[in-house]
Amino acid sequence: MALHFDRGEYKSRIAKARGALEAEGLDGLLMFQQESMYYLTGYDTFGFCFFQCLYLGAEGKLALLTRAPDLRQAQHTSIIEDIRIWTDQAGAKPATQLRDLLASVGAKGKRLGIETNSYGLTHFNGKAVDAALKGFCTLSEATNLVDRLRLVKSDAELKYVRKAGKLADLALEAGIAETRAGADEGRILAAQQAAIFAGGGDYPANEFIIGSGPDALLSRYKSGRRRLARRDQLTLEFAGVYRHYHAALMRTVIIGKPGKAHERMDAACRAALAACEAELRPGKVASDVFDAHARVMDDHGMRAHRYNACGYALGAKFTPSWMDYPMFFTGNRTELAANQVFFLHMILMDSESGHAFSLGRTYIIGHAKLEPLSKYPLGMILR
Repeated sequence: MALHFDRGEYKSRIAKARGALEAEGLDGLLMFQQESMYYLTGYDTFGFCFFQCLYLGAEGKLALLTRAPDLRQAQHTSIIEDIRIWTDQAGAKPATQLRDLLASVGAKGKRLGIETNSYGLTHFNGKAVDAALKGFCTLSEATNLVDRLRLVKSDAELKYVRKAGKLADLALEAGIAETRAGADEGRILAAQQAAIFAGGGDYPANEFIIGSGPDALLSRYKSGRRRLARRDQLTLEFAGVYRHYHAALMRTVIIGKPGKAHERMDAACRAALAACEAELRPGKVASDVFDAHARVMDDHGMRAHRYNACGYALGAKFTPSWMDYPMFFTGNRTELAANQVFFLHMILMDSESGHAFSLGRTYIIGHAKLEPLSKYPLGMILR
Protein backbone atom coordinates (compact mmCIF):
# COMPACT_ATOMS: atom_id res chain seq x y z
CA MET A 1 0.00 0.00 0.00
CA ALA A 2 1.13 3.55 -0.75
CA LEU A 3 0.56 5.10 2.67
CA HIS A 4 2.58 8.23 3.46
CA PHE A 5 2.14 7.87 7.24
CA ASP A 6 2.10 4.87 9.52
CA ARG A 7 -1.25 3.45 10.62
CA GLY A 8 -0.77 4.80 14.12
CA GLU A 9 -0.81 8.34 12.71
CA TYR A 10 -4.14 7.72 10.98
CA LYS A 11 -5.54 6.05 14.09
CA SER A 12 -4.66 9.13 16.13
CA ARG A 13 -6.27 11.49 13.60
CA ILE A 14 -9.47 9.43 13.49
CA ALA A 15 -9.62 9.42 17.29
CA LYS A 16 -9.41 13.22 17.28
CA ALA A 17 -12.15 13.43 14.66
CA ARG A 18 -14.37 11.14 16.72
CA GLY A 19 -13.75 13.39 19.71
CA ALA A 20 -14.79 16.40 17.65
CA LEU A 21 -17.97 14.58 16.57
CA GLU A 22 -18.81 13.86 20.20
CA ALA A 23 -18.17 17.48 21.18
CA GLU A 24 -20.59 18.62 18.45
CA GLY A 25 -23.23 16.02 19.36
CA LEU A 26 -22.91 14.32 15.97
CA ASP A 27 -23.33 10.61 15.23
CA GLY A 28 -21.26 10.70 12.07
CA LEU A 29 -19.70 12.84 9.35
CA LEU A 30 -20.24 12.97 5.60
CA MET A 31 -16.97 14.11 4.04
CA PHE A 32 -16.86 15.64 0.57
CA GLN A 33 -13.55 17.48 0.98
CA GLN A 34 -10.70 15.47 -0.52
CA GLU A 35 -8.38 17.01 2.08
CA SER A 36 -10.42 15.44 4.90
CA MET A 37 -10.32 12.03 3.24
CA TYR A 38 -6.57 12.24 2.67
CA TYR A 39 -5.90 13.44 6.20
CA LEU A 40 -7.90 10.73 7.97
CA THR A 41 -7.21 7.75 5.71
CA GLY A 42 -4.47 8.54 3.15
CA TYR A 43 -6.95 8.29 0.26
CA ASP A 44 -5.26 10.09 -2.65
CA THR A 45 -7.22 10.90 -5.81
CA PHE A 46 -8.60 13.65 -8.02
CA GLY A 47 -11.79 11.59 -8.38
CA PHE A 48 -13.61 14.02 -6.09
CA CYS A 49 -14.54 15.95 -9.24
CA PHE A 50 -17.29 13.32 -9.44
CA PHE A 51 -19.73 12.37 -6.68
CA GLN A 52 -17.79 10.88 -3.79
CA CYS A 53 -18.38 10.70 -0.04
CA LEU A 54 -16.47 9.24 2.90
CA TYR A 55 -18.53 8.44 6.00
CA LEU A 56 -17.04 8.40 9.50
CA GLY A 57 -19.24 7.15 12.31
CA ALA A 58 -18.87 8.30 15.90
CA GLU A 59 -17.92 4.72 16.76
CA GLY A 60 -15.10 4.81 14.16
CA LYS A 61 -16.76 3.14 11.18
CA LEU A 62 -15.36 4.23 7.79
CA ALA A 63 -17.17 3.68 4.49
CA LEU A 64 -16.43 5.25 1.10
CA LEU A 65 -18.85 5.71 -1.79
CA THR A 66 -17.04 6.40 -5.07
CA ARG A 67 -16.86 5.42 -8.74
CA ALA A 68 -15.31 2.27 -10.16
CA PRO A 69 -12.12 4.04 -11.40
CA ASP A 70 -11.32 4.94 -7.80
CA LEU A 71 -11.84 1.48 -6.29
CA ARG A 72 -8.20 0.44 -6.66
CA GLN A 73 -7.06 3.99 -5.93
CA ALA A 74 -8.72 3.75 -2.51
CA GLN A 75 -7.47 0.21 -1.93
CA HIS A 76 -3.89 1.17 -2.79
CA THR A 77 -3.56 4.55 -1.07
CA SER A 78 -5.83 4.39 1.99
CA ILE A 79 -6.74 2.44 5.11
CA ILE A 80 -10.41 2.30 4.05
CA GLU A 81 -11.73 -1.25 3.90
CA ASP A 82 -15.42 -0.66 3.19
CA ILE A 83 -15.52 0.75 -0.35
CA ARG A 84 -18.84 0.98 -2.19
CA ILE A 85 -19.24 1.81 -5.87
CA TRP A 86 -22.04 3.87 -7.33
CA THR A 87 -22.98 2.88 -10.84
CA ASP A 88 -22.20 4.91 -13.94
CA GLN A 89 -25.35 4.70 -16.05
CA ALA A 90 -28.08 6.82 -17.55
CA GLY A 91 -30.09 8.34 -14.73
CA ALA A 92 -27.48 7.45 -12.09
CA LYS A 93 -28.46 8.53 -8.57
CA PRO A 94 -25.35 8.32 -6.37
CA ALA A 95 -27.07 10.31 -3.61
CA THR A 96 -29.64 7.53 -3.33
CA GLN A 97 -26.85 4.97 -3.15
CA LEU A 98 -25.30 7.08 -0.39
CA ARG A 99 -28.55 6.79 1.54
CA ASP A 100 -28.41 3.03 1.09
CA LEU A 101 -24.83 2.99 2.42
CA LEU A 102 -25.86 5.02 5.45
CA ALA A 103 -28.79 2.70 6.11
CA SER A 104 -26.44 -0.28 6.07
CA VAL A 105 -24.21 1.26 8.74
CA GLY A 106 -27.09 2.17 11.02
CA ALA A 107 -27.15 5.92 10.37
CA LYS A 108 -30.90 6.21 9.77
CA GLY A 109 -32.47 8.69 12.16
CA LYS A 110 -29.07 9.93 13.32
CA ARG A 111 -27.61 13.44 13.38
CA LEU A 112 -24.82 13.65 10.80
CA GLY A 113 -22.36 16.42 10.05
CA ILE A 114 -21.81 17.28 6.40
CA GLU A 115 -19.07 19.19 4.57
CA THR A 116 -21.08 21.46 2.27
CA ASN A 117 -18.39 24.08 1.59
CA SER A 118 -16.45 21.71 -0.61
CA TYR A 119 -15.26 21.57 -4.20
CA GLY A 120 -16.27 17.90 -4.05
CA LEU A 121 -19.94 18.72 -3.52
CA THR A 122 -21.46 20.77 -6.31
CA HIS A 123 -24.76 22.58 -5.83
CA PHE A 124 -26.35 20.02 -8.19
CA ASN A 125 -25.15 17.09 -6.09
CA GLY A 126 -25.85 18.92 -2.85
CA LYS A 127 -29.50 19.27 -3.77
CA ALA A 128 -29.59 15.57 -4.62
CA VAL A 129 -28.11 14.67 -1.22
CA ASP A 130 -30.64 16.88 0.57
CA ALA A 131 -33.49 15.22 -1.32
CA ALA A 132 -32.21 11.68 -0.79
CA LEU A 133 -31.66 12.15 2.95
CA LYS A 134 -34.80 14.18 3.70
CA GLY A 135 -36.61 12.39 6.50
CA PHE A 136 -33.83 9.79 6.69
CA CYS A 137 -31.45 11.64 9.03
CA THR A 138 -30.67 15.13 10.31
CA LEU A 139 -27.86 17.01 8.57
CA SER A 140 -25.75 19.64 10.34
CA GLU A 141 -23.07 21.88 8.80
CA ALA A 142 -19.60 20.57 9.72
CA THR A 143 -17.26 21.78 6.99
CA ASN A 144 -14.59 22.97 9.42
CA LEU A 145 -14.63 19.99 11.77
CA VAL A 146 -11.68 18.20 10.13
CA ASP A 147 -10.22 21.50 8.88
CA ARG A 148 -9.58 22.56 12.48
CA LEU A 149 -7.79 19.28 13.17
CA ARG A 150 -5.63 19.64 10.06
CA LEU A 151 -4.53 23.13 11.09
CA VAL A 152 -2.04 21.86 13.71
CA LYS A 153 0.51 19.59 12.05
CA SER A 154 2.08 16.47 13.55
CA ASP A 155 5.84 15.95 13.58
CA ALA A 156 5.43 13.52 10.68
CA GLU A 157 3.56 16.13 8.66
CA LEU A 158 6.14 18.81 9.41
CA LYS A 159 8.83 16.63 7.84
CA TYR A 160 6.89 16.81 4.57
CA VAL A 161 6.28 20.54 5.00
CA ARG A 162 10.02 21.18 5.42
CA LYS A 163 10.76 19.06 2.35
CA ALA A 164 8.24 21.16 0.42
CA GLY A 165 10.07 24.28 1.61
CA LYS A 166 13.37 22.99 0.24
CA LEU A 167 11.72 22.23 -3.10
CA ALA A 168 10.29 25.77 -3.21
CA ASP A 169 13.77 27.26 -2.81
CA LEU A 170 15.08 25.01 -5.58
CA ALA A 171 12.24 26.17 -7.82
CA LEU A 172 12.97 29.82 -7.04
CA GLU A 173 16.65 29.39 -7.82
CA ALA A 174 15.87 27.53 -11.05
CA GLY A 175 13.43 30.22 -12.16
CA ILE A 176 15.83 33.06 -11.38
CA ALA A 177 18.61 31.32 -13.34
CA GLU A 178 16.39 31.47 -16.45
CA THR A 179 15.35 35.09 -15.91
CA ARG A 180 17.01 37.77 -18.02
CA ALA A 181 16.08 40.31 -20.69
CA GLY A 182 14.70 38.42 -23.68
CA ALA A 183 13.88 35.27 -21.68
CA ASP A 184 10.65 33.43 -22.41
CA GLU A 185 8.28 33.06 -19.46
CA GLY A 186 7.64 29.47 -20.52
CA ARG A 187 11.27 28.48 -19.93
CA ILE A 188 11.18 30.09 -16.47
CA LEU A 189 8.02 28.20 -15.57
CA ALA A 190 9.38 24.95 -16.99
CA ALA A 191 12.57 25.30 -14.91
CA GLN A 192 10.56 25.78 -11.71
CA GLN A 193 8.30 22.81 -12.31
CA ALA A 194 11.26 20.64 -13.32
CA ALA A 195 13.13 21.42 -10.09
CA ILE A 196 10.16 20.27 -8.00
CA PHE A 197 9.47 17.11 -9.98
CA ALA A 198 13.17 16.19 -10.07
CA GLY A 199 13.24 16.60 -6.29
CA GLY A 200 10.45 14.08 -5.81
CA GLY A 201 7.68 16.65 -5.48
CA ASP A 202 4.10 16.71 -6.70
CA TYR A 203 1.81 18.80 -8.86
CA PRO A 204 0.55 21.87 -6.99
CA ALA A 205 -3.09 22.26 -6.02
CA ASN A 206 -3.34 25.24 -8.36
CA GLU A 207 -1.31 26.62 -11.24
CA PHE A 208 1.93 28.49 -10.64
CA ILE A 209 1.50 32.23 -11.18
CA ILE A 210 3.88 33.90 -13.60
CA GLY A 211 3.46 37.30 -15.22
CA SER A 212 5.69 40.06 -16.52
CA GLY A 213 5.11 43.59 -17.72
CA PRO A 214 1.43 44.47 -17.24
CA ASP A 215 0.71 40.85 -16.29
CA ALA A 216 2.93 41.24 -13.23
CA LEU A 217 -0.06 42.97 -11.61
CA LEU A 218 -2.10 39.75 -11.77
CA SER A 219 -2.19 37.42 -8.82
CA ARG A 220 -3.85 34.62 -10.75
CA TYR A 221 -2.55 32.37 -13.51
CA LYS A 222 -3.52 33.20 -17.08
CA SER A 223 -2.61 31.43 -20.29
CA GLY A 224 -0.20 33.02 -22.77
CA ARG A 225 3.51 33.80 -22.55
CA ARG A 226 5.73 36.77 -23.35
CA ARG A 227 9.45 37.53 -23.49
CA LEU A 228 10.97 39.79 -20.87
CA ALA A 229 11.90 43.31 -21.92
CA ARG A 230 15.23 45.04 -21.20
CA ARG A 231 13.60 46.69 -18.18
CA ASP A 232 10.78 44.61 -16.77
CA GLN A 233 9.08 43.17 -13.70
CA LEU A 234 8.25 39.52 -13.15
CA THR A 235 5.77 38.19 -10.57
CA LEU A 236 6.35 34.60 -9.45
CA GLU A 237 4.03 32.83 -7.00
CA PHE A 238 4.45 29.10 -6.64
CA ALA A 239 4.83 26.32 -4.11
CA GLY A 240 7.11 23.45 -3.37
CA VAL A 241 4.86 20.41 -2.97
CA TYR A 242 5.67 17.12 -1.29
CA ARG A 243 3.07 14.44 -0.53
CA HIS A 244 0.52 17.19 -1.29
CA TYR A 245 1.93 19.44 1.47
CA HIS A 246 2.62 22.94 0.16
CA ALA A 247 5.22 25.58 1.00
CA ALA A 248 4.53 28.70 -1.05
CA LEU A 249 6.85 31.50 -2.14
CA MET A 250 6.09 34.81 -3.85
CA ARG A 251 8.72 37.16 -5.27
CA THR A 252 8.98 39.96 -7.76
CA VAL A 253 12.10 39.87 -9.94
CA ILE A 254 13.28 43.17 -11.45
CA ILE A 255 14.93 42.98 -14.86
CA GLY A 256 17.32 45.86 -15.41
CA LYS A 257 17.66 48.84 -13.12
CA PRO A 258 14.85 49.20 -10.53
CA GLY A 259 12.94 52.47 -10.45
CA LYS A 260 12.04 54.54 -7.41
CA ALA A 261 8.52 53.08 -7.36
CA HIS A 262 9.85 49.52 -7.05
CA GLU A 263 12.28 50.60 -4.34
CA ARG A 264 9.46 52.17 -2.30
CA MET A 265 7.33 49.06 -2.74
CA ASP A 266 10.21 46.82 -1.73
CA ALA A 267 10.76 48.84 1.46
CA ALA A 268 7.05 48.65 2.34
CA CYS A 269 6.86 44.90 1.70
CA ARG A 270 9.91 44.12 3.82
CA ALA A 271 8.70 46.29 6.70
CA ALA A 272 5.22 44.79 6.55
CA LEU A 273 6.58 41.24 6.41
CA ALA A 274 8.69 41.87 9.51
CA ALA A 275 5.67 43.29 11.34
CA CYS A 276 3.55 40.25 10.41
CA GLU A 277 6.29 37.86 11.48
CA ALA A 278 6.27 39.47 14.93
CA GLU A 279 2.55 38.65 15.27
CA LEU A 280 2.80 35.11 13.92
CA ARG A 281 3.14 33.25 17.21
CA PRO A 282 1.08 31.23 19.71
CA GLY A 283 -1.48 33.26 21.64
CA LYS A 284 -2.19 35.69 18.80
CA VAL A 285 -5.20 35.55 16.47
CA ALA A 286 -5.30 35.74 12.69
CA SER A 287 -6.51 39.34 12.60
CA ASP A 288 -3.45 40.47 14.62
CA VAL A 289 -1.30 39.47 11.65
CA PHE A 290 -3.45 41.28 9.12
CA ASP A 291 -3.72 44.40 11.27
CA ALA A 292 0.10 44.62 11.39
CA HIS A 293 0.23 44.26 7.60
CA ALA A 294 -2.36 46.99 7.05
CA ARG A 295 -0.77 49.40 9.52
CA VAL A 296 2.69 49.23 7.98
CA MET A 297 1.49 49.30 4.38
CA ASP A 298 -0.69 52.30 5.09
CA ASP A 299 2.14 54.09 6.89
CA HIS A 300 4.18 53.64 3.70
CA GLY A 301 1.44 55.23 1.61
CA MET A 302 0.38 51.92 0.04
CA ARG A 303 -3.26 51.74 1.18
CA ALA A 304 -4.61 51.93 -2.36
CA HIS A 305 -2.27 49.21 -3.62
CA ARG A 306 -2.40 46.53 -0.90
CA TYR A 307 -4.83 43.65 -0.57
CA ASN A 308 -7.41 43.05 2.16
CA ALA A 309 -5.76 39.79 3.17
CA CYS A 310 -2.08 38.97 3.66
CA GLY A 311 -1.81 35.19 3.88
CA TYR A 312 -3.39 31.90 4.83
CA ALA A 313 -2.72 28.44 6.21
CA LEU A 314 -1.05 25.74 4.13
CA GLY A 315 -1.13 21.98 4.31
CA ALA A 316 -2.03 18.96 2.23
CA LYS A 317 -4.34 20.43 -0.40
CA PHE A 318 -5.94 19.33 -3.65
CA THR A 319 -7.12 21.22 -6.74
CA PRO A 320 -8.34 23.82 -7.42
CA SER A 321 -6.46 25.74 -4.69
CA TRP A 322 -3.60 25.32 -2.23
CA MET A 323 -5.07 28.02 0.02
CA ASP A 324 -6.14 26.46 3.32
CA TYR A 325 -8.21 27.50 6.33
CA PRO A 326 -7.91 30.11 7.88
CA MET A 327 -6.92 33.35 6.11
CA PHE A 328 -5.39 36.53 7.51
CA PHE A 329 -7.96 39.32 7.24
CA THR A 330 -9.59 41.82 9.56
CA GLY A 331 -11.81 40.39 12.28
CA ASN A 332 -10.63 36.77 11.98
CA ARG A 333 -10.36 35.50 15.56
CA THR A 334 -8.88 32.08 14.78
CA GLU A 335 -6.22 31.40 17.40
CA LEU A 336 -2.64 30.75 16.35
CA ALA A 337 -0.73 27.85 17.86
CA ALA A 338 2.54 25.97 17.58
CA ASN A 339 2.95 23.59 14.61
CA GLN A 340 0.63 25.57 12.38
CA VAL A 341 1.90 26.43 8.90
CA PHE A 342 1.16 29.77 7.24
CA PHE A 343 2.06 31.62 4.07
CA LEU A 344 2.56 35.39 4.44
CA HIS A 345 2.30 37.44 1.24
CA MET A 346 2.95 41.16 0.97
CA ILE A 347 1.43 42.18 -2.36
CA LEU A 348 1.38 45.65 -3.91
CA MET A 349 -0.27 46.32 -7.28
CA ASP A 350 -0.36 49.91 -8.56
CA SER A 351 -2.68 49.95 -11.57
CA GLU A 352 -2.14 53.66 -12.24
CA SER A 353 1.65 53.49 -12.59
CA GLY A 354 1.76 49.88 -13.75
CA HIS A 355 4.20 48.81 -11.02
CA ALA A 356 3.96 45.58 -9.03
CA PHE A 357 5.93 44.18 -6.13
CA SER A 358 5.44 41.13 -3.93
CA LEU A 359 7.29 39.37 -1.15
CA GLY A 360 6.10 36.19 0.55
CA ARG A 361 7.24 32.97 2.16
CA THR A 362 5.96 30.10 4.33
CA TYR A 363 6.51 29.60 8.07
CA ILE A 364 6.05 27.01 10.78
CA ILE A 365 4.93 28.54 14.06
CA GLY A 366 7.18 27.10 16.76
CA HIS A 367 6.73 26.97 20.53
CA ALA A 368 9.64 29.39 21.00
CA LYS A 369 10.34 30.97 17.60
CA LEU A 370 9.10 31.28 14.04
CA GLU A 371 10.66 29.02 11.42
CA PRO A 372 10.79 30.40 7.85
CA LEU A 373 10.94 27.53 5.39
CA SER A 374 12.71 29.50 2.67
CA LYS A 375 16.40 30.21 3.15
CA TYR A 376 16.53 32.58 0.18
CA PRO A 377 17.44 36.21 1.07
CA LEU A 378 14.59 38.72 1.25
CA GLY A 379 16.38 41.49 -0.63
CA MET A 380 15.19 42.69 -4.05
CA ILE A 381 16.05 40.20 -6.78
CA LEU A 382 17.72 41.91 -9.75
CA ARG A 383 18.51 40.31 -13.09
